[in-house]
Amino acid sequence: MELESGATVTDGMNETVAWLADEHAELSRLVGDLDDDGWAILSRCEGWTIADVVLHLAQTNEMAIASVRGRMAEAITELAGGAAPVGSVDEGADLMVANQRGLPNRTIFERFAAGASQLVDVLRSQAPSKRVMWVAGELSVRTLATTRLAETWIHTGDVAEALGRSLPPTVRLRPIVRLAWRTLPYAFARAGRELAGPVSFELRGPQGQPWTFAPDAPALTTIRGEALDLCLVAARRASSPDTTLRGEGPDAQAVLELVRTYA
Repeated sequence: MELESGATVTDGMNETVAWLADEHAELSRLVGDLDDDGWAILSRCEGWTIADVVLHLAQTNEMAIASVRGRMAEAITELAGGAAPVGSVDEGADLMVANQRGLPNRTIFERFAAGASQLVDVLRSQAPSKRVMWVAGELSVRTLATTRLAETWIHTGDVAEALGRSLPPTVRLRPIVRLAWRTLPYAFARAGRELAGPVSFELRGPQGQPWTFAPDAPALTTIRGEALDLCLVAARRASSPDTTLRGEGPDAQAVLELVRTYA
Protein backbone atom coordinates (compact mmCIF):
# COMPACT_ATOMS: atom_id res chain seq x y z
CA MET A 1 0.00 0.00 0.00
CA GLU A 2 1.13 3.57 -0.69
CA LEU A 3 1.18 6.03 2.18
CA GLU A 4 0.95 9.66 1.10
CA SER A 5 1.63 12.82 3.08
CA GLY A 6 0.89 16.35 1.98
CA ALA A 7 -0.69 15.32 -1.33
CA THR A 8 -3.31 17.65 -2.74
CA VAL A 9 -4.27 15.42 -5.67
CA THR A 10 -4.96 11.77 -6.15
CA ASP A 11 -3.34 9.32 -8.53
CA GLY A 12 -6.62 8.25 -10.11
CA MET A 13 -7.07 7.33 -13.73
CA ASN A 14 -9.02 10.50 -14.53
CA GLU A 15 -6.22 12.73 -13.27
CA THR A 16 -3.55 10.78 -15.12
CA VAL A 17 -5.39 10.93 -18.44
CA ALA A 18 -6.12 14.64 -17.96
CA TRP A 19 -2.43 15.28 -17.28
CA LEU A 20 -1.51 13.25 -20.36
CA ALA A 21 -3.73 15.57 -22.41
CA ASP A 22 -2.01 18.56 -20.78
CA GLU A 23 1.41 17.15 -21.69
CA HIS A 24 0.29 16.63 -25.29
CA ALA A 25 -0.80 20.27 -25.34
CA GLU A 26 2.57 21.38 -23.94
CA LEU A 27 4.41 19.67 -26.76
CA SER A 28 1.98 21.03 -29.36
CA ARG A 29 2.66 24.56 -28.15
CA LEU A 30 6.40 24.00 -28.54
CA VAL A 31 6.32 22.68 -32.10
CA GLY A 32 3.10 24.03 -33.61
CA ASP A 33 4.67 27.15 -35.12
CA LEU A 34 8.10 25.73 -36.06
CA ASP A 35 9.34 26.22 -39.61
CA ASP A 36 11.21 23.47 -41.47
CA ASP A 37 14.53 24.58 -40.00
CA GLY A 38 13.06 24.28 -36.52
CA TRP A 39 11.79 20.78 -37.13
CA ALA A 40 15.28 19.80 -38.33
CA ILE A 41 17.04 20.84 -35.09
CA LEU A 42 18.78 17.91 -33.43
CA SER A 43 17.29 16.87 -30.09
CA ARG A 44 19.09 15.31 -27.14
CA CYS A 45 17.88 11.91 -28.42
CA GLU A 46 20.98 10.79 -30.28
CA GLY A 47 20.51 10.98 -34.06
CA TRP A 48 16.93 12.28 -33.82
CA THR A 49 15.67 15.67 -34.92
CA ILE A 50 12.65 17.34 -33.35
CA ALA A 51 10.63 15.89 -36.24
CA ASP A 52 11.87 12.41 -35.37
CA VAL A 53 10.93 12.85 -31.69
CA VAL A 54 7.38 13.96 -32.53
CA LEU A 55 7.06 11.14 -35.08
CA HIS A 56 8.16 8.66 -32.40
CA LEU A 57 5.48 9.95 -30.02
CA ALA A 58 2.86 9.75 -32.76
CA GLN A 59 3.89 6.15 -33.45
CA THR A 60 3.89 5.09 -29.80
CA ASN A 61 0.54 6.75 -29.18
CA GLU A 62 -0.80 4.70 -32.11
CA MET A 63 0.74 1.60 -30.52
CA ALA A 64 -1.04 2.39 -27.25
CA ILE A 65 -4.38 2.75 -29.01
CA ALA A 66 -3.76 -0.57 -30.76
CA SER A 67 -2.82 -2.18 -27.46
CA VAL A 68 -6.15 -1.25 -25.88
CA ARG A 69 -7.87 -2.67 -28.97
CA GLY A 70 -5.97 -5.96 -28.79
CA ARG A 71 -3.78 -5.50 -31.88
CA MET A 72 -0.45 -4.42 -30.48
CA ALA A 73 1.68 -6.85 -32.51
CA GLU A 74 0.00 -5.89 -35.77
CA ALA A 75 0.57 -2.19 -35.11
CA ILE A 76 4.28 -2.68 -34.42
CA THR A 77 4.70 -4.65 -37.63
CA GLU A 78 2.90 -1.99 -39.65
CA LEU A 79 4.96 0.84 -38.16
CA ALA A 80 8.17 -1.07 -38.79
CA GLY A 81 7.37 -1.53 -42.47
CA GLY A 82 6.18 -5.12 -42.47
CA ALA A 83 8.64 -6.84 -40.16
CA ALA A 84 8.37 -7.12 -36.40
CA PRO A 85 11.33 -5.27 -34.82
CA VAL A 86 13.95 -7.40 -33.10
CA GLY A 87 16.57 -6.41 -30.56
CA SER A 88 16.19 -3.81 -27.81
CA VAL A 89 13.31 -1.40 -27.30
CA ASP A 90 15.53 1.46 -28.45
CA GLU A 91 16.48 -0.42 -31.62
CA GLY A 92 12.81 -1.07 -32.35
CA ALA A 93 11.98 2.61 -31.89
CA ASP A 94 14.84 3.58 -34.21
CA LEU A 95 13.58 1.15 -36.84
CA MET A 96 10.05 2.53 -36.75
CA VAL A 97 11.22 6.15 -36.97
CA ALA A 98 13.64 5.33 -39.81
CA ASN A 99 10.83 3.55 -41.68
CA GLN A 100 8.65 6.67 -41.71
CA ARG A 101 11.24 9.43 -41.56
CA GLY A 102 10.87 12.14 -44.21
CA LEU A 103 7.15 12.76 -43.93
CA PRO A 104 6.20 16.43 -44.25
CA ASN A 105 6.55 18.19 -40.92
CA ARG A 106 2.94 19.40 -40.96
CA THR A 107 1.82 15.80 -41.57
CA ILE A 108 3.81 14.63 -38.56
CA PHE A 109 2.34 17.36 -36.38
CA GLU A 110 -1.23 16.67 -37.45
CA ARG A 111 -0.71 12.93 -37.01
CA PHE A 112 0.62 13.47 -33.49
CA ALA A 113 -2.25 15.79 -32.58
CA ALA A 114 -4.93 13.44 -33.95
CA GLY A 115 -3.42 10.37 -32.29
CA ALA A 116 -2.98 12.16 -28.98
CA SER A 117 -6.64 13.18 -28.92
CA GLN A 118 -7.76 9.70 -29.90
CA LEU A 119 -5.58 8.06 -27.26
CA VAL A 120 -7.05 10.23 -24.51
CA ASP A 121 -10.58 9.33 -25.63
CA VAL A 122 -9.73 5.62 -25.81
CA LEU A 123 -8.13 5.59 -22.36
CA ARG A 124 -11.11 7.39 -20.83
CA SER A 125 -13.44 4.73 -22.24
CA GLN A 126 -11.64 1.83 -20.54
CA ALA A 127 -11.76 0.29 -17.09
CA PRO A 128 -8.49 1.28 -15.34
CA SER A 129 -7.86 -2.34 -14.29
CA LYS A 130 -8.24 -3.81 -17.79
CA ARG A 131 -5.11 -5.77 -18.77
CA VAL A 132 -3.42 -5.00 -22.08
CA MET A 133 -0.13 -5.80 -23.77
CA TRP A 134 2.72 -3.30 -23.93
CA VAL A 135 6.42 -3.32 -24.68
CA ALA A 136 7.35 -4.54 -21.21
CA GLY A 137 4.59 -7.17 -21.12
CA GLU A 138 1.07 -7.14 -19.73
CA LEU A 139 -0.07 -4.16 -17.67
CA SER A 140 -3.24 -2.32 -16.66
CA VAL A 141 -4.78 0.47 -18.73
CA ARG A 142 -4.07 2.82 -15.83
CA THR A 143 -0.37 1.94 -15.96
CA LEU A 144 -0.39 2.29 -19.74
CA ALA A 145 -1.77 5.81 -19.35
CA THR A 146 1.00 6.63 -16.88
CA THR A 147 3.71 5.26 -19.14
CA ARG A 148 2.38 7.45 -21.97
CA LEU A 149 2.45 10.45 -19.64
CA ALA A 150 6.02 9.63 -18.62
CA GLU A 151 7.28 9.20 -22.18
CA THR A 152 5.51 12.31 -23.42
CA TRP A 153 6.99 14.33 -20.56
CA ILE A 154 10.48 12.99 -21.32
CA HIS A 155 10.33 13.84 -25.01
CA THR A 156 8.63 17.20 -24.45
CA GLY A 157 11.69 18.02 -22.37
CA ASP A 158 13.94 16.79 -25.17
CA VAL A 159 12.24 19.14 -27.61
CA ALA A 160 12.24 22.07 -25.18
CA GLU A 161 15.97 21.70 -24.57
CA ALA A 162 16.66 21.56 -28.30
CA LEU A 163 14.74 24.84 -28.69
CA GLY A 164 16.48 26.48 -25.73
CA ARG A 165 13.28 26.56 -23.71
CA SER A 166 12.90 25.87 -19.99
CA LEU A 167 9.70 24.21 -18.80
CA PRO A 168 8.80 24.49 -15.10
CA PRO A 169 7.95 21.23 -13.32
CA THR A 170 4.29 20.64 -12.57
CA VAL A 171 2.04 18.33 -10.58
CA ARG A 172 2.05 16.08 -13.67
CA LEU A 173 5.30 14.61 -12.32
CA ARG A 174 3.48 12.87 -9.47
CA PRO A 175 2.17 9.80 -11.32
CA ILE A 176 5.55 9.55 -13.07
CA VAL A 177 7.28 9.32 -9.69
CA ARG A 178 4.72 6.76 -8.57
CA LEU A 179 5.39 4.70 -11.70
CA ALA A 180 9.14 4.75 -11.01
CA TRP A 181 8.55 3.64 -7.43
CA ARG A 182 6.09 0.87 -8.24
CA THR A 183 8.22 -0.59 -11.04
CA LEU A 184 11.47 -0.87 -9.08
CA PRO A 185 11.17 -4.70 -8.93
CA TYR A 186 10.87 -4.71 -12.75
CA ALA A 187 13.88 -2.42 -13.12
CA PHE A 188 15.98 -4.64 -10.85
CA ALA A 189 14.83 -7.82 -12.61
CA ARG A 190 15.84 -6.39 -16.01
CA ALA A 191 19.31 -5.87 -14.60
CA GLY A 192 19.46 -9.39 -13.16
CA ARG A 193 19.42 -8.06 -9.60
CA GLU A 194 17.12 -8.38 -6.60
CA LEU A 195 15.95 -5.82 -4.07
CA ALA A 196 17.13 -6.43 -0.53
CA GLY A 197 13.82 -5.13 0.78
CA PRO A 198 11.12 -2.46 0.49
CA VAL A 199 11.98 1.03 -0.76
CA SER A 200 10.37 4.37 0.05
CA PHE A 201 10.58 7.72 -1.75
CA GLU A 202 10.42 10.92 0.33
CA LEU A 203 10.49 13.72 -2.23
CA ARG A 204 9.68 17.40 -2.63
CA GLY A 205 7.11 18.25 -5.27
CA PRO A 206 7.31 21.27 -7.61
CA GLN A 207 5.79 23.65 -5.04
CA GLY A 208 7.77 22.20 -2.14
CA GLN A 209 5.01 19.84 -1.03
CA PRO A 210 6.06 16.43 0.35
CA TRP A 211 5.43 13.44 -1.90
CA THR A 212 5.91 10.21 0.04
CA PHE A 213 5.62 6.73 -1.42
CA ALA A 214 6.06 3.98 1.14
CA PRO A 215 5.35 0.23 1.24
CA ASP A 216 3.29 -1.65 3.82
CA ALA A 217 6.41 -3.12 5.44
CA PRO A 218 9.10 -0.86 6.91
CA ALA A 219 11.37 0.41 4.16
CA LEU A 220 14.98 -0.73 4.23
CA THR A 221 16.00 1.89 1.68
CA THR A 222 14.83 5.50 1.41
CA ILE A 223 15.46 7.94 -1.43
CA ARG A 224 15.14 11.67 -0.75
CA GLY A 225 15.37 14.79 -2.92
CA GLU A 226 13.46 16.75 -5.55
CA ALA A 227 10.71 14.94 -7.46
CA LEU A 228 11.91 16.54 -10.68
CA ASP A 229 15.39 15.09 -10.17
CA LEU A 230 13.95 11.62 -9.57
CA CYS A 231 12.02 11.84 -12.84
CA LEU A 232 15.08 13.06 -14.75
CA VAL A 233 17.26 10.27 -13.38
CA ALA A 234 14.58 7.66 -14.11
CA ALA A 235 14.34 9.03 -17.67
CA ARG A 236 18.13 8.82 -18.11
CA ARG A 237 18.23 12.58 -18.58
CA ALA A 238 20.39 13.25 -15.50
CA SER A 239 22.95 11.41 -13.40
CA SER A 240 22.00 11.06 -9.75
CA PRO A 241 25.29 12.48 -8.35
CA ASP A 242 24.50 15.72 -10.20
CA THR A 243 21.09 16.06 -8.53
CA THR A 244 19.59 16.57 -5.08
CA LEU A 245 18.85 12.86 -4.76
CA ARG A 246 20.38 11.02 -1.82
CA GLY A 247 19.64 7.59 -0.42
CA GLU A 248 20.23 5.46 2.61
CA GLY A 249 19.90 1.72 3.01
CA PRO A 250 21.24 -1.39 1.29
CA ASP A 251 19.72 -0.65 -2.13
CA ALA A 252 20.25 3.12 -2.25
CA GLN A 253 22.96 3.17 -4.90
CA ALA A 254 21.31 0.46 -7.00
CA VAL A 255 17.92 2.22 -6.93
CA LEU A 256 19.49 5.44 -8.22
CA GLU A 257 21.26 3.48 -10.96
CA LEU A 258 18.32 1.35 -12.06
CA VAL A 259 15.14 3.39 -11.45
CA ARG A 260 13.25 3.95 -14.68
CA THR A 261 9.87 4.97 -16.07
CA TYR A 262 10.01 3.19 -19.42
CA ALA A 263 10.36 -0.34 -20.83
